[in-house]
Amino acid sequence: MAIIDILGVRHAYDLTAPRTTPHVLVFVHGWLLSRHYWQATIARLADNYQCLTYDLRGFGDSIAYDDTHGISQPGNSSYTPAAYARDLGILLEKLDISSVWLVGHSLGGTIALWGASQLSDRVKGVLCVNAGGGIYLKEEFERFRAVGKQLVKLRPLWLSYLPLLDFVFARDSVAHSIGRAWGRQRLIDFVAARPEAATGALLDSTTEAEIHRLPKIVSQLKQPVYFIAGTKDQIMEPKYVLHLASFHWLFQGCGENVLQIPDCGHLAMLEQPDAVANYLTQILHQHD
Repeated sequence: MAIIDILGVRHAYDLTAPRTTPHVLVFVHGWLLSRHYWQATIARLADNYQCLTYDLRGFGDSIAYDDTHGISQPGNSSYTPAAYARDLGILLEKLDISSVWLVGHSLGGTIALWGASQLSDRVKGVLCVNAGGGIYLKEEFERFRAVGKQLVKLRPLWLSYLPLLDFVFARDSVAHSIGRAWGRQRLIDFVAARPEAATGALLDSTTEAEIHRLPKIVSQLKQPVYFIAGTKDQIMEPKYVLHLASFHWLFQGCGENVLQIPDCGHLAMLEQPDAVANYLTQILHQHD
């Protein structure tokens, strides 16, 4: 793990060895997760591509400096996808990375799309994993936001020490258990996420304005954009992935830019890392 300062927030990142391929693959994690969930996918790609993973502001090991003294400082009052995309741009600039493909999971997919919009000179393409949307259903979103706010509130530190709770997290939102070790990691990241970031990212990314803005962004992107959907994903159902993908020029009326992975839930990069890595490799070969 390496550390870099972005607007007063200590950001944690991992960068694999350089390769001869022209682009760096940059992986963006989802809500209440961290950079660790890309490990299995990167293990299948790092021989051929340089890979960058990092923790979003307020998640994982990316915290404001005063947090090390027990004082929570947000470092940035905005937790919109646009604000996180700005953080990403600063990270790439500081690391002197000029050509990337962004791979984003769930909320990270939204951030990747914003990143492609803001950083069109650096971002050559996007792969969204278990990410879609663009349809605002008022009652469903109000319920989702209310449940999410309660989840953030009910996260005492001692929760991570409860026996067998890692088994619960290993089975949550997936088609099959991802194993106790990953369940443990999910529990750790769930408890460790800073309250202001966990709440802010949830609320700032699910307003009616943000939901309606996302299809417009996708429709304006000149770079290739692809989507991976899990057929058993109950958090981001395939129909919502297809809906957002349909606004991009690669959709071509029949979902040419969408891959549905059978028997897969909301964590495709852990449940089906071979499929994710193979699909990404095929896309890169096609566009290179």
